[in-house]
Amino acid sequence: MLAAAGVMFAASMAGAQAPQREFCADRPGLDTPPCTLAPGRIQVETGALDFTHDRNADGTTDTLLAGDTLVRIGLGEHVEGQVAWTPYGHVRMRDAATGIVSNTSRVGDVTLAMRRNLRNPDGSGASLAVMPYVTLPVGRAPIGAGDWGTGLLVPMAFDLGGPLHLALTPEVDAAVDEDGHGRHLAYGSMAGLGIDLTDALNLTVEAEALRDRDPSGHGTVANAAVSLAWQRGENTQFDIGAVAGLNRHSPDGQVYIGVARRF
Repeated sequence: MLAAAGVMFAASMAGAQAPQREFCADRPGLDTPPCTLAPGRIQVETGALDFTHDRNADGTTDTLLAGDTLVRIGLGEHVEGQVAWTPYGHVRMRDAATGIVSNTSRVGDVTLAMRRNLRNPDGSGASLAVMPYVTLPVGRAPIGAGDWGTGLLVPMAFDLGGPLHLALTPEVDAAVDEDGHGRHLAYGSMAGLGIDLTDALNLTVEAEALRDRDPSGHGTVANAAVSLAWQRGENTQFDIGAVAGLNRHSPDGQVYIGVARRF
């Protein structure tokens, strides 16, 4: 549905085909790139499967997401709009004390974002952008947050020479409270090192620290991640990745696969 809406939008735009830029996808990984699509171009990025496992003193939670989709639309030389939605999520919870197992399937929330590039919209050299976003409570718990949220990301990327690239994404959020009512401050950053193994194959290693000041208890989420992206042709990319939690406030592990396609 999102992809179809994006195609209709592009068809309504007048003029010749937009100029091509180097392929630059939001996925995979924790960081957000500062690149923007050329005007009139559309990119659809989908997480085919995304599985997260978390075990603590209260029990075990397994979360499966399918079809998690981001649609990006080039609106100007330095501006793109984004719509993201999770059409299916399943959560299996096992209570440590009673052994009771519960299964819940839901749709997720919708996220609307605008990325404004401030330097090098193709992501080359030293590139910088600002990206405000808002989440709309379309889904229900435990996949949906239960209330609206908002935040600001400041994606940065730097060519280090040769095959090496550095990415940073500081952010500050008005995150939804754990009980689904109201918002609280969360802030932190992601950092990643990308390595071009070949012209088509890229390896990225990343770290993330996010301070969450939820009224139910403050904590810092800390993760390490590795991902591999393979570009097939000029407009298609396939990816796979894994995330490991580094402390008790973070899920134990996550694995995912996905694809991105530019139109």
